[in-house]
Amino acid sequence: MPPVTNRYDPLDARVLRDPYPVLAELRRTEPVFWHEKMGSWVLTRYTDCVRVLRDHTLFARDPRRTGGTVPEPSLSVQTLDPPQLSRVRSLFMAALRAQDLAAIEERARRLVTSRLDELAGAGQFDVVAELAVPLSVAVVADLLGVEPPPYAEFAAVSDTIMRSMDGGLDPSLVEPGRIARQRLSKLVDEWFTASSRPGLLEHVRQAAPDTGLMTQLVKNTARVMFQGGYSTMTAALGNAVAVLLTRPDALERMRDAALLATGVDELVRFDGPVQGTTRTAVRACRIGGIDIAPGQKVVPLFAAANRDPDAFPFADQLVLDRAPNPHLGYGWGPHACIGTTVAQAGLRALVTALANHPARLIAVSDAVRRRTATMRAYQTLPALLRF
Repeated sequence: MPPVTNRYDPLDARVLRDPYPVLAELRRTEPVFWHEKMGSWVLTRYTDCVRVLRDHTLFARDPRRTGGTVPEPSLSVQTLDPPQLSRVRSLFMAALRAQDLAAIEERARRLVTSRLDELAGAGQFDVVAELAVPLSVAVVADLLGVEPPPYAEFAAVSDTIMRSMDGGLDPSLVEPGRIARQRLSKLVDEWFTASSRPGLLEHVRQAAPDTGLMTQLVKNTARVMFQGGYSTMTAALGNAVAVLLTRPDALERMRDAALLATGVDELVRFDGPVQGTTRTAVRACRIGGIDIAPGQKVVPLFAAANRDPDAFPFADQLVLDRAPNPHLGYGWGPHACIGTTVAQAGLRALVTALANHPARLIAVSDAVRRRTATMRAYQTLPALLRF
C-alpha cells in the first residue's frame, strides 16, 4: 500500500474535489498517522480531535511554549494560549455580545437580495465574486464598524494570506503572506486612528487597557478577525451554495425557520471551510495508541472529524434538522472562532435571500476549487439565476 503521504495529499486535484473518501479510509485504517510533508501527526477521529482542541495544557497553540518564537505582529487570539489568551478573547467576546447581530443579518439579507435582483436573468455569473466576496466583506466590516475596503483589492490580499497558511507544504507562500499581513495591519492602524463609529472595534478600543502590549494584541486580533472572518465566511458561503446547487429541495425546505437555524450549521459540517488546525505536544502523550513525543506537531483534521459516523449518524448525508450538531467547523475549545454567530448570520442571510427570490439558482458549468489545503474554498463557482 502507498505511504499515507502519497494517499493523502491535500493539494492533489482529486482530494481538492472530494477529500471525504480518502479521509474515511484513513479514519478506518490509520486514524492517527504521520504525514511526512506536513511534518505532523494527523488525526481523523472526532474524539481524538476534540481531545486535542480542548486540552490546551498538553497541546500548545503558542509556539513559545515549546521553544519557538512568534513575531510581535503575529501575537493574537490565534497564537496565544490561556491565560494570556483569555484577557484578549474576553474583550472581543464582550464586544461581540454588545452588537446588534439581528440588524447586521437583516442588512446582509438586503444586500444579497439586491445583488440577486441585479444578477437574475443577466446571464452566467460567479457566485464567489458576485455574492460570497461582497457579502463577507460587508458583514465583517459592518460588525467591526469600519468602511468596507474595495472588494477585489481586499480579496487579493486575503487570498495571499490564506495561501500562506499552507506554508508548511509550500514554503514559497510564506513571504508573500507576511507582506500581505503588513498591508492589512496598515489598514487596521488607520481604523484605530480614524474617527470612531459604532461597532465591535470601537467597543474593544474603549474597553481595552491602555498598555503597549494589549494595544498591539487588540490590533493584531482585529486584523485576524477581519481577514479570518472574511476568508472563512467567503469559503463557507461558496461551499454552501455548491451543496445547495445539487440539492434544490434542501434550499426549498430551508424556507422553514426551524430548518434554516439547524440547516446552516449542517452545511458547515457537511462541507466546511477550515480543514484543520495545528497544535504542538508540550510533553509525551498517547493518542489512539500512538506515542507522541514532546515538540511534535499534531493536526486535528476537522474535515475528517465532521464526517465521523461515530459522532454523526448518517455522516455523509446532509441532514438539515441535525440536532445536536457539535461539528468542528468553527473550531472547539479555547480557540473556537470568535465570530461563529456572525458567520451563522451571514449564512442565514444568503440562504434566506436565495430561498425567497423568485429566480432559481442553477449550476451551469464545472466549478474550480482553490488549490489550498487549510481552507476548502472555491476559486470560481459559475451559476445562473433563471425565472
